This record gives sequence, structure tokens and C-alpha cells, in this order.
Amino acid sequence: MAINKVVRAALRAISYQDIDVKKNLMLHRNFVNLTHRHYLKPFFNTWDCSVGSEDYTIPVRIYSPEEEGNYPVLLFFHGGGWVSGNIDSYSKVCANMAKMTGHKVVSVDYRLAPEHPFPAGLEDCYQVAKAFITNKEINDNEVTIIGDSAGGNLAASLSLLARDRKEFQVKKQILIYPATYNDYSESSPFQSVHDNGTDFLLTSKRIRDYMDLYKSKDEDTHSQYFAPLLAEDLTNQPDTLIITAEFCPLRDEGEYYGRRLREAGTNVEIFRVKDALHGFFTLPPRFPQVKLCYEIINSFLSGYEVK
Repeated sequence: MAINKVVRAALRAISYQDIDVKKNLMLHRNFVNLTHRHYLKPFFNTWDCSVGSEDYTIPVRIYSPEEEGNYPVLLFFHGGGWVSGNIDSYSKVCANMAKMTGHKVVSVDYRLAPEHPFPAGLEDCYQVAKAFITNKEINDNEVTIIGDSAGGNLAASLSLLARDRKEFQVKKQILIYPATYNDYSESSPFQSVHDNGTDFLLTSKRIRDYMDLYKSKDEDTHSQYFAPLLAEDLTNQPDTLIITAEFCPLRDEGEYYGRRLREAGTNVEIFRVKDALHGFFTLPPRFPQVKLCYEIINSFLSGYEVK
């Protein structure tokens, strides 16, 4: 099946050029921030604040769909391979998300690798989730965690960590083309890595580079909090929506993670967006794939079966 020409052109425009991430990390970050920049003055309500932890103050930005009100919360973890992206580069995505879902969106500016390798970014996301779920003075509404790509990995890992630490409970999670495994070599068991790992926004080589930068030591790659699909026990996980893209290298592992969650007793909805590439969620909502994505998300948030 040939991919839609409009989506192909749009994703080629935001795709990172052939930059060696490990050798040119700052160039890579600058390119990501430039291509995701919100050029126009934003027509939405935002508040910048922070959540304190033991050794770091974590910046967050809150987006409201209209005037400040009593809205449920989407706690969002951005993508970028754990090494790039921030609350500024994802500003338009979060603004659209607030508008399209009728939720208050809380975007987390977690620390990036390699300056702050695993598990620093995960711990930041955990602390913000703990604050918004347990502190009723900060928030007294339902919280759903959501992330795309590396952010989907952080969301899934956070849910496992919350279960194991027993400090709070995540009730719903939305994982958009999440990274869940640790092998993107020629020996990968997932066909989508072989079929879709050589072009556009994300390649199998780039995923390997990201993971090399994210880990603090080789043993990290065998942790369930680094690669959630490695978890032997996937019980007591939140209701889950997994959205994958047809031509994404992460497609098969994301869907397999959903099936394993379902086998462990979790309520899981899995939806593959046809004619879509990795990164499509960052495009404007006028694109059919993005519009469909929000229809799926809103059905899940409303408690309806995803169709």
C-alpha cells in the first residue's frame, strides 16, 4: 500500500535530516526544536510552573482548552528519543490536544540524556504524576497519562513503577507509537523494524543511537523500566489505549505490548492508524490521521469502545 502523498510530504518536512545523533547531538536538538517551533503567538491559555523533587525542580506547562476551569487532566510526556524535545517544541501539540480533547494538558519538561541518563527522565515523570494524582491542592480531577514514542515508553514504564512502589495508582494510559523493547538490530523479532526502519523520521539505527545515549550502563537495557516489554509481570496495569502507525518501526512491539497487557488482565484497546508514519501525531489536526487519532483518544477517555 502506497502511503498518502500529503502525509509523506508533511512528515518528510519534519523528519530529521541524516544527522549522526551521537556525534552531533546539539545539532540534532536544534533541528528538532526548529522544525517543531510554534511561530504564531499562541491563542490558548498556559501556565508555567514546576514540581519539586529531592534533587531537581521539574518544569511543567499547563494548557487549558478554554478559560481556566475544572477539567480532567492529560499528563503528557513528549517524544524525542529521550535526548531531544521539550515543552516549547511540543507547545502546539499540547495546545491542540487540550482543544481537541477538552482536557487540561500538563506537559512535563523531564531531564534529557545523555546529560541525565536513565532513569532520570523517568523519575521526573514519576514525581510529576505523583504530585498531580495524590496532591488534591494541585489537582482534584482524573489524570490520564499519555506520551508519544519515547514519551510512550516513559508512560508505560511509569505505570509499572507506580504499581511496584505503591505510592499512587495510574488509572488510564495512552501510548502513541511507544518504544517498548530493547533490540533494533537485524536480530529484532519484530517485522516492522525490518520493514519500516530505513526511512523518514525514525530509523532502526537512530533508535539504537537514542538508546545508547539514554542508558547509563549496558545493564539498563535489560530493565523493565527501560523496555517495558521485558516485564515478566504485567498485571495491575491501567486501562490502556495503544495507537500505532502502519509504517512505523515501533508498530509491532507496541501492539504486542498491548496484547501482553490484555493477557495479564488489563483492559486494552489497540488501534493501528493506516497510511501513517512515525511522528504523525505532531502534525496539525486537519490531517486525517491526526483527526482519527483524536477520535480514538476521545472515545477511550469517554469510556466507549474504540472502533
